[in-house]
Amino acid sequence: MNQRRKMLSDSARVAAALVAAGWLPQRAFAQQAGPWNKAAFEAKSVGELMKAVGAGAPAESRDVTLTAPDIAENGAVVPIAVATTAAGVRTLLILVEKNPNTLAASFDVSDAVESNFSTRVKMGQSSDVFAVAITGDGRALFAKKEVKVTLGGCGG
Repeated sequence: MNQRRKMLSDSARVAAALVAAGWLPQRAFAQQAGPWNKAAFEAKSVGELMKAVGAGAPAESRDVTLTAPDIAENGAVVPIAVATTAAGVRTLLILVEKNPNTLAASFDVSDAVESNFSTRVKMGQSSDVFAVAITGDGRALFAKKEVKVTLGGCGG
């Protein structure tokens, strides 16, 4: 037991020295790759959202894939995965049409990042879910799936 206390004490001293030297952050803050698009996250419809992100009308494409359950038993944690093989994609979006805010997630994409993301979203009710890939020239490609929710997760 004595060795354990000594190890913990020594570890705390090393961590404090690293913080003091500026080699470890004193606090962790979420980093944003670019400016936060407030208008996009406040959009109430797909059309309003496309305008906010500077994209044209979305066109359905086999280059975009969306994986989601047919039925979500708990709308508070609906697993969603999006991916694209389209060239020149700069952003991947997850949209939930009937949520109070349509945009559920936004991922910045570059040549250094594989265009394949998964997350969990909240859904207040059954709705169409969209995966939208936006290219550098403003084209919007999408895949869509209806997800039925049996227990709402957005306070409803």
